Amino acid sequence: MNQLIGNLVYMKNISIRKFILSSSALMLVSTSWLCAKTNFNEVGKQMVMLLSNNHYAHYDFDEKLGKRFFEGYIKSLDRNKNYFLKSDVENLRKKFGSNLHQLLIDGKSVAAAKEIHALYRKRANTRIKYAQNLLKDEAAFKFVSDRKVLISREKADWPLTEAEACSLWRNQVEQSLLSEQLRRDSIAELAKEQGKEDPLKGKDAPGKMISYRFERILHGINSSNEEEIVDAFLSAVALSYDPHTDYMSMSEMERFMSGMQNALVGIGAMLQAEDDGATKITGIVVGGPADKQGDLKLNDRIVGVDSLNVGTPEAMSDIMFEKLDRVVDMIRGKEGTEVRLKVEPAAGAPGEIKMIIIKRGKVELKDELAKAEVIEMKQTNGDKRRLGWVSLPAFYADFKNWETRCSIDIEKLVKRLKDEKVEGIILDLRGNGGGSLEEVRRMTGFFTGRGPVVQVKNHQGRVEVKDSSHRAPIYDGPLVVLIDKTSASASEILAGALQDYNRAVIVGDSSTFGKGTVQQPMELRKMMPFMEDARRAGVLKPTIQKFYRVAGSTTQLKGVESDIVLPSLLDAFEVGEKYLDHALPHDNIRRAPGLKPLDRDNLFVAELKQNSDRRVKACQDFNYTDQDAKRMVDRRNRNTVSLNKELRKKELNEAEERRKLRNIERNKRFGKLAESDMKIYRFYRLDLEDVKRETLVEIDRDKINSSYMRKAKDDLKDLDDTPEWPSGLDPVKRESIQILADLVEATKRADIAGAVQNNNG
Repeated sequence: MNQLIGNLVYMKNISIRKFILSSSALMLVSTSWLCAKTNFNEVGKQMVMLLSNNHYAHYDFDEKLGKRFFEGYIKSLDRNKNYFLKSDVENLRKKFGSNLHQLLIDGKSVAAAKEIHALYRKRANTRIKYAQNLLKDEAAFKFVSDRKVLISREKADWPLTEAEACSLWRNQVEQSLLSEQLRRDSIAELAKEQGKEDPLKGKDAPGKMISYRFERILHGINSSNEEEIVDAFLSAVALSYDPHTDYMSMSEMERFMSGMQNALVGIGAMLQAEDDGATKITGIVVGGPADKQGDLKLNDRIVGVDSLNVGTPEAMSDIMFEKLDRVVDMIRGKEGTEVRLKVEPAAGAPGEIKMIIIKRGKVELKDELAKAEVIEMKQTNGDKRRLGWVSLPAFYADFKNWETRCSIDIEKLVKRLKDEKVEGIILDLRGNGGGSLEEVRRMTGFFTGRGPVVQVKNHQGRVEVKDSSHRAPIYDGPLVVLIDKTSASASEILAGALQDYNRAVIVGDSSTFGKGTVQQPMELRKMMPFMEDARRAGVLKPTIQKFYRVAGSTTQLKGVESDIVLPSLLDAFEVGEKYLDHALPHDNIRRAPGLKPLDRDNLFVAELKQNSDRRVKACQDFNYTDQDAKRMVDRRNRNTVSLNKELRKKELNEAEERRKLRNIERNKRFGKLAESDMKIYRFYRLDLEDVKRETLVEIDRDKINSSYMRKAKDDLKDLDDTPEWPSGLDPVKRESIQILADLVEATKRADIAGAVQNNNG
């Protein structure tokens, strides 16, 4: 398989609320696979052998590493230390903490994983049922004490006794109940102020809704099968090597590959887990299978799935309180096959049920493809300046047939921008978690021409230089690269190379994520003994290399630092490689042979930064960002929340008053800004479908968000009366455009001065 250097395309340790239902072309669910008896003891054995032989760090496979396996597994189950007692962990540590590595290599680890999970399940049932019993009597909670609870318990200890555990859970139930009551009060008050109906009117009581949420958690724990238990265990083992080495089950690998391809097979619907256990339809892809079939509507609730459309009651699986990823797995399947859904229609009578049969088909994730726009600016002298904005959500590529490649898409967009006579381009890599190494290698050459792009070092210390394949750049004009803390991996290679070549000005958060490692997917079935059933063995994704910028520094831990830093809330969060467990260190190697950077003076960074600092200081929205960031850091450092209702209401009232004052100020300022923008800006859409258009279409901001997917109305969001950014330009985008305009102007001045000097010479 192609090397993968993106870690954020799919992160299974993050709770994902929504999925586009899918099945990748790589692996397809069949009934025979569901009945497979894969020997997961052997899977674990082969996995650690692969890790020992292939992982970049080449740790000694000893007791020290075994202890790390154990601690990682316990942490994955009970990160916030809510379920186990301290004695539980100590007893498990005595039994498995020093020999887990040996159990893995001996092919005897699954029993240990199951035993640990069984105690976790037992404790979870005890804790959650205790919490649900407390919630039956909401009136017992008075919210008048001066007690506080920790927001995060990750650095706390496990409770010593059952009584201490009960006290901990009572406090957490009280905090959840208070937060829900305050949330509902705030929503009701906001709706009243706006003359709207309370969107939560008629909903179940706060205690019951919280109990439902606990029920979904408990259902997920109790329904975990062997494969899911092993997945969690082997993932913890893999992550003990570094944050991006991972074990992926069959289902997870399907989702990962679908994300890389930006195309999938499914019904073309967006799902959301509801508190009361159902799964709601919150979006339908225009032209997708569900849209074409026509019966499934927005806000319909799925309560059962017959994956093979057998049509019998026995074939219909009850999905109430089911984990969302498992619901996705039930609904997806092979292209052209049918799935039967048991649905409570949003517009139906109470208790009404209907069956909907949908034929699965291919769905393109258009929102995740590269896209661009042309920004036309009227200058003070009346001339028009055209700038290009290119957004790349991920370095996607279809590894099976290479029909979908982001480098090809970017090439088309950049060439069309040149045809549109843009004088400068902004490449937006915010939120881009990486992807294919081949795609970023090829793409860098679009802006630098032939030369080294990235250096890759393996565990033996051998360094390989990856060059671009373009003899000459396809675009050599002014260039700005926009990054944030979630720009990772391949994004960091591209941004770092363009910075090392002095080819672009890097703008955005203080730095990128800081992931400087390369992973290689390895199918474990290929390592299994011949007679073993290996169809559900999964995939190991070990770190096999580190990558280095052409100037010699790895992006590991440090990331790529912006030339011009803009205020950002992400900089207030603990986001980045340096906050992850077992991150590999930062280091440097020699400069890449053949690196020929341009003259950095031609980027005019000092001048651009001075101009930007002046604008940022004068920008009220950036001032708001700074204020909010300081409050977030303070809240994180305090790490406590009060259980006193009056104190919490006071804090909420202060926040609401602050929000209202900001809205008053913004409404006044935004009105004037919108009038000014109408005289200055025009925006033209350039999606991949627009590349061959004779004339680009002017963007309609009201329609741009609904062209690909019809989404359910969100009554809660409708209460948000925060004014929208004028012209769709948030402060970062507006300032980035100004920085690029300054760069274009400075470049023109230098070109004119150079031409005059040459003529005089």
